Amino acid sequence: MNEEQLSHRQQQILQQLRRAERGQSKMITSTTLTQRFEVSVQSIRKDLNLLSDLGLVKRVHGGITLPVQAHNLSFTNRQIINLQAKKAIAKAVVATLPKGSSIFLGIGTTPQQIAQELIHHPGLTVVTNNLNAGLVLCQNPNIDTYLSGGKIRPADQDVTGEDCTRFLSKFHVNFGIFGVGGIAENGALLDFSPEESHISSVIINNCDNCILVADKSKYLRSAPIKTAVVSQVDKFYIDQLPKPLAATCHRLGVAVIECGKEETK
Repeated sequence: MNEEQLSHRQQQILQQLRRAERGQSKMITSTTLTQRFEVSVQSIRKDLNLLSDLGLVKRVHGGITLPVQAHNLSFTNRQIINLQAKKAIAKAVVATLPKGSSIFLGIGTTPQQIAQELIHHPGLTVVTNNLNAGLVLCQNPNIDTYLSGGKIRPADQDVTGEDCTRFLSKFHVNFGIFGVGGIAENGALLDFSPEESHISSVIINNCDNCILVADKSKYLRSAPIKTAVVSQVDKFYIDQLPKPLAATCHRLGVAVIECGKEETK
């Protein structure tokens, strides 16, 4: 289940909690929610249990807070979160890639969806540490795919480490495509580990055109490592741009593509 499949009330609970997180209060009480939605304590408890099971909130005594994440969800879980949004982002990105392009594909589930869209794209060279992307791309023998060595992270289904970053650093490509763990309100791009951050930094620094791909759930999602700022990317693809992030991107002059909409500055 993804956020789009939540009930209207459950989505409103998340929105209210995220607004509270940006203000002085970091918690919303169950009593507040019961009064706000004029439903029973049992109904709110069911909502909060579901949101907690999905990892979208953290249950605390008397209410809920946003989870402070030191680790990402597993790749398997992330594959189903906002899947349609990731597919739309992938289609939009691939539609702009010229024939014969060379590409970095970073870690994560959105780059995996991009790999799916690339299968029938002519004359590509793809460099990746994303195991799933590599498996997808090898279905087309006309795509030259370079898969890095290094330490496999089973939960993330990718490869990281010094060997990996050294390998990726040998390439300079036309398009570097990467995702992030979270995006802060000030435009900071966040990751969950130094290893992830190193991979994204190599991609940013070794391409002619830097492309950030992230669905709207990444906005205000906490992660402990600052990798870059959004002004360092050439294009930012997202399914729906939250208004505060839109203001930040506009102030920083970032080219944003909301899928299905025209490019804006």
